[in-house]
Amino acid sequence: MLKSKAFPIEKIYVPAKRRQTLDVEKVRQIAESMLQKGQETPIMVREDGERLVLVEGLHRLEACRSLGEQTILGYLVQARKHSRAARISVPARIRPG
Repeated sequence: MLKSKAFPIEKIYVPAKRRQTLDVEKVRQIAESMLQKGQETPIMVREDGERLVLVEGLHRLEACRSLGEQTILGYLVQARKHSRAARISVPARIRPG
């Protein structure tokens, strides 16, 4: 089972394609929720050399950033290749619904 840990926000790279899906209102709502309840769901990142690449959790990441947080809870997942497409190896019990 994966354990969440704190990752430095400034070391997390968000791919350009993923950044295009950013919804500012959703970030605001998540930030408000985080102020009341804390971060309930960790993000997912993978290693790429010296940096971390965001796999899942753009709005949570940006909500933490907007609140001035230095770290965010997340899972480190491994990328693995299957035929033509790269897939992320994530146990079924932590996959988003």
